[in-house]
Amino acid sequence: MMQHSSSVTQEPTNPFGFVSQVGSFVFNNSCSRVSKSNFTLDSYSNLLSNYLYFDCNVKKDSLNHKNKPKASPLLSLSISNKSASSFSRVLFQFNKAIRFHCEKIPLGFASVGVNCGESNGVREEGSVVENEGIPDNGVESEPPKKVLILMSDTGGGHRASAEAIRSAFNEEFGDKYQVFITDLWTEHTPWPFNQLPRSYNFLVKHGSLWRMTYYATAPRLVHQTNFAATSTFIAREVAKGLMKYQPDIIISVHPLMQHVPLRILRSKGLLKKIIFTTVITDLSTCHPTWFHKLVTRCYCPSEEVAKRALRAGLKPYQLKVYGLPVRPSFVKPVPPKVELRKELGMEEHLPAVLLMGGGEGMGPIEATARALGDALYDEIHGEPIGQVLVICGRNKKLFNRLTSVQWKIPVQVKGFVTKMEECMGACDCIITKAGPGTIAEAVIRGLPIILNDYIAGQEAGNVPYVIENGCGKFSKSPKKIANIVAQWFGPRQDELRIMSQNALRLARPDAVFKIVHDMHELVRQRNFEPQCCPA
Repeated sequence: MMQHSSSVTQEPTNPFGFVSQVGSFVFNNSCSRVSKSNFTLDSYSNLLSNYLYFDCNVKKDSLNHKNKPKASPLLSLSISNKSASSFSRVLFQFNKAIRFHCEKIPLGFASVGVNCGESNGVREEGSVVENEGIPDNGVESEPPKKVLILMSDTGGGHRASAEAIRSAFNEEFGDKYQVFITDLWTEHTPWPFNQLPRSYNFLVKHGSLWRMTYYATAPRLVHQTNFAATSTFIAREVAKGLMKYQPDIIISVHPLMQHVPLRILRSKGLLKKIIFTTVITDLSTCHPTWFHKLVTRCYCPSEEVAKRALRAGLKPYQLKVYGLPVRPSFVKPVPPKVELRKELGMEEHLPAVLLMGGGEGMGPIEATARALGDALYDEIHGEPIGQVLVICGRNKKLFNRLTSVQWKIPVQVKGFVTKMEECMGACDCIITKAGPGTIAEAVIRGLPIILNDYIAGQEAGNVPYVIENGCGKFSKSPKKIANIVAQWFGPRQDELRIMSQNALRLARPDAVFKIVHDMHELVRQRNFEPQCCPA
């Protein structure tokens, strides 16, 4: 991180602070008015079940006017109790503000001068459009399809899934697809919205703030209001960001990457021209913003997530349950444990536990490592009963502290590693927080999992997911975790073996390949490409 000489520091800004306040104003005002007139549980239920949508279609007769047609979003609400009039008055004022901003910041690709499909061969500036796909020899070849993956660095899992999808496209289809990855919020929205990753990291470090934010924005009324207001400020920049790539497929691997892009695509009639898919990267519990009814396809990692999608209004034909996309390298076989341990500098014949805390090396890694150092040493015989492989990620201070310890058992300490499949292949179990990507990779390698922490909200359901499927345990105590490992390497080896078998049954190593092949089929169907039959 760059160090600045200025002594002034800026607190991380919540990019949704303004719109959240607006949404809270609407919600609180409506509730306070409703409470004055026989507020009941039924009326509260009706309030939460109301929906918001924008209608950006321009009327035909507006084309006869001298003025340019304006995108006029309508905030529509259906309420069926006696307090509808008071609630509607509040929303009318909110609607008025949205219309004001939309008139100043037009929605859609037309506002940025992007062609939506039809072309006469001449650009707006008068330059001739290049004949892509026609080489010098005059033989026409089809240009590569363009895939745009929308993600945000709010945690490492979204980028890891995006990279896995790009790698799978490259391995399966080569030059037929060009795949781009962009952090939509950071790279293509103005301040303060481009501060989303910093805001997320700040909230997660203060767990109670993140828990409140996660659950407070879960009701449809709240997050739809936020997206409606937010889109009025960022639509132009997001449209530029999307059409910079001229994508044939847009893939969202983040819960905040559906609503605004789809609103823009719908406003210009591009939903039938651009395939929009969502790849959900949460294993069990997931925020309702993951689900949008206008997506072409929604790829779910588990049946539980698919059920949530159906409850959110998606149709069965929109859903595919393939598993969580992980790096294609996890599908390929790895050398035997003995060879991998030798390459990593480990003891070849001692059982091993992998201890990690994500790319940033977060969590009680040092305390757990020290507890393992004691629990895996047999005081009676004066010898170790197991060994530890510690992954510190980018945490250099942790790396330096652990390498300076005089261990009684074999301990290998690594920094940031790229070949995680080899580290997992060298071990017999893993200790980690409840990140969905790590869990998916661990079960592919058949590793029993000890979860030592989770992020409130999206990771909370991963704990019962692991425990109920019989492939792991949960504890936040370093001493208890160390004792579990000692038991697995000693008298409870059968339990370790059974959990390993359960993990392998839960694994879906080919999920990322199924996802990209299904997307390829969607492209073929949309372009009416005939199937190639072998000669």
